[in-house]
Amino acid sequence: MENSEMKSLGYVWILAIASFCYCYFISASIPKGLFRLLSLLPIIFLFTTLPLHLSAFHLCGLTAFFLVWLANFKLLLFSFGRGPLSPPQPLLHFICTASLPIKISQNPHPNSYKITSPYSKTGQKVAFLIKALAFAALLKVYKYRQFLHPNVILALYCCHVYLAAELILALAAAPARAIGLELEPQFNEPYLATSLQDFWGRRWNLMVSSILRPTIYFPIRGFTASRLGPRCSHLLAMLAAFTVSGLMHEVIYYYLTRVTPTWEVTWFFVLQGVCTAAEVAAKKAAAGRWQFPPAVTRPLTVVFVAVTSFWLFFPQLLRNHVDVKTIGEYSILIDFVKEKTLLPLSLYLQ
Repeated sequence: MENSEMKSLGYVWILAIASFCYCYFISASIPKGLFRLLSLLPIIFLFTTLPLHLSAFHLCGLTAFFLVWLANFKLLLFSFGRGPLSPPQPLLHFICTASLPIKISQNPHPNSYKITSPYSKTGQKVAFLIKALAFAALLKVYKYRQFLHPNVILALYCCHVYLAAELILALAAAPARAIGLELEPQFNEPYLATSLQDFWGRRWNLMVSSILRPTIYFPIRGFTASRLGPRCSHLLAMLAAFTVSGLMHEVIYYYLTRVTPTWEVTWFFVLQGVCTAAEVAAKKAAAGRWQFPPAVTRPLTVVFVAVTSFWLFFPQLLRNHVDVKTIGEYSILIDFVKEKTLLPLSLYLQ
């Protein structure tokens, strides 16, 4: 990474941490509601501009995801005394919760659905190591991309998105774990999903679903339930959550490409929402009369998400050569690590 990019990264996150301190000391002292929201609007606006100071794919993309999406949505909830920032907590916990893709484990409501990992703590560490090795192998395979069929490359990119997202978010959560916070899983083995509802709601990037529920799904469902009935309001709120997810991905794509949006990734999530809503409605209508075994539903679910991603999720990135830039950044990082570790070691051994 160039020194200028690292300086920009430092500048961005110093501003972000200072902004969270303002939220903690100033905005928190203002009664929840409109006036607290007004006090937070400058911070929300600032966060939307900060990724523009970065150009590296990983630094820009992660900063946009953490600040523009997750942090801003948490601040919107905080303005009305809701969400993960509202319970009184120490400053360091507040900053970690606001800035990182984490959800602190709490005693759930008796009727709520709690995400739990299928592995023990030791099993989770082993699984993390296996995924890290698989990701390293994937980077090696990229050296032979010119010999691979385009669809094989897209399949590799699907694996890349999953492995990179899970590994990077786990590393990003390390500071919160270091100060003793007990966190909920960020991913829950999405390749084991038996339906689209299971994939998007209980397994894939759970930090997004955990912030979309209180900001989009529950308000819309509560507002429309008396007018449309519980079933229709549930489906409408689900579609709204998927649509907002698509729009936020579109925003992140803009930071990464700096070109006019084409809305393909928005339509990808709208399509996922429509199909998930149709799936939920079909399950309700069938009432358990037809049920396929996991050996059938798991590959069907993964293949559907992968094929539709070939069509709508990846094209914007591929047209703007974001994939080439991303792989190049890993090469730079590997060379940097080698330079900082192997060279001093060789000098020492001499």
